[in-house]
This record gives sequence, structure tokens and C-alpha cells, in this order.
Amino acid sequence: MKGGGFRIYAICYLIFLYAPIIILPLFAFNDATVIAFPLSGFTTKWFAEMTTQPALGQAVKNSLIIAVSASVLATTLGVFAARASTRYDFPFKGGIMGLIMLPLVLPEIIVAVSLLVVLLGLGVNLSILTVILGHVLICTPFTIAILSSAFQSLDRSLEEAAYDLGETAVSTFRLIILPLVMPGIISSLLISFTISLDEFIIAFFLAGTEVTLPVYIFSQFRFPQAVPVIMALGTILVGMSILLLTIAEYFRRRGLARSGAKDTGGFL
Repeated sequence: MKGGGFRIYAICYLIFLYAPIIILPLFAFNDATVIAFPLSGFTTKWFAEMTTQPALGQAVKNSLIIAVSASVLATTLGVFAARASTRYDFPFKGGIMGLIMLPLVLPEIIVAVSLLVVLLGLGVNLSILTVILGHVLICTPFTIAILSSAFQSLDRSLEEAAYDLGETAVSTFRLIILPLVMPGIISSLLISFTISLDEFIIAFFLAGTEVTLPVYIFSQFRFPQAVPVIMALGTILVGMSILLLTIAEYFRRRGLARSGAKDTGGFL
């Protein structure tokens, strides 16, 4: 009885979680501007109509620039922070790492408003650059969490052997450590890219006149005739997010298999 009840709960939970995602492509291919059942017919015109909207193209361009920049910067910072936290002991290590990871538990609206007040107080004009800074702030804790696992699984004897053979710290990091943690770095890049591409609140506050893709989608829901196009766009974004997360999980597990570390849970 208990097992049956849990099974029913799990099925209901999965339906509640994934039903909106399943409904999204149904209306993206529906030949009607009204989002309602029954469906009118099959069409791909909403996907073709996306190519005729210059504002959408500019929003996609802005989001890609922000996502690529934020993922590279956040992963770079994550490499340094994860390496320092797993390899060295230094004063106030716990407190410093706690502050770095704090954006994971802070509401994004608080982070966005705080950044807005600070940037305006410093006289910084809102632009793509300010959004990149905000996204680096929220993506860096995720990269540290991923990369810390990769660095912790390293065999220190390999590093010590490189030193014994005359390698410097820089060359050891480049030739030995970096290749071993590369699956974690790739996973970190993909996760950060996905988070940045889908992020709305910080972009809404810090973008200024430069519209990102999530902000564009939000603005278009005011116009009923634009909803089917947004459904088509959302279908593409969901598919791309699933693909990126799948690739990231593949590289994460590949890194664990290479190092022989225990898998304590992943993204999928």
C-alpha cells in the first residue's frame, strides 16, 4: 500500500512538472493564434515567422553574447576558486567560500536590485556589460560546485611526480591538472551558458535598453497574436537546454570515470 501510494505521488509529481513542457510544442505546431483545445491543425509557420522579426534577432544576439561571456568568465573564476579551496588552506577559508557561494541561496530579485543600486551609484550605464557582470555573479557558485568535485577527485601523486621531474607549478597545472579536469570545465561552461541564457530577473533590471531573449519573451506576452511565435521559440529553447544539460552531464560523468571518483549525483 505504501509503495503504491508513493508510485501514484511520483506519477502525479512528474505530470505536474513536465506537462507544461509537453504542451509547449503542441501549441507551437498548432494552426491557430488562440491557445486552447481542441487543436486546429498542424503548421510550422510560427517557426518561420520568427525569422521575420528583427527585434527577436537582436534579442537572441544579445543573449548569446551575454551567455558566452558570462560562462567563460564564471568558469575561469570557478577554476581558480575550486583549485584554491580544494588544494590549499588559508585564513577564513570557510567564510570566504561561503560568501562566494551566497548567491545560490539569495533571491535573485534581491541580487538584481542590489546590483542596480550599486551600479547606478557608481555612475555605470546599464548595458550588456552590466548584465554579464550580474550573470557572472550568479553563475560562479555553480561553476565552483562542479569544479570542486573535479579537483577533489585528482590524484595528488601525479602533481607531486611532475614536480619531482622538474616541472614548474604553471606547467604542471597546464600539462597535468587542466587535462584531467577538462570534462568538469566543459560541464561548467555548458551549465553556466544555460543558466545565463534563460535568466530573466537580473537581465530585466540591468539590461537598460539592450533587450535579452527572456525579457523579449516577457514583453511579447502582452500581444495575443505573438503568443504562438513565443510558443515556437520556447520549444526551441527547451530543446536546446535539454541538449546542453545532457552534454554537460556526459562530460561530468566522463570526468568522474576518468578519475575513479564516486558519483554523488548529477544534473540528470
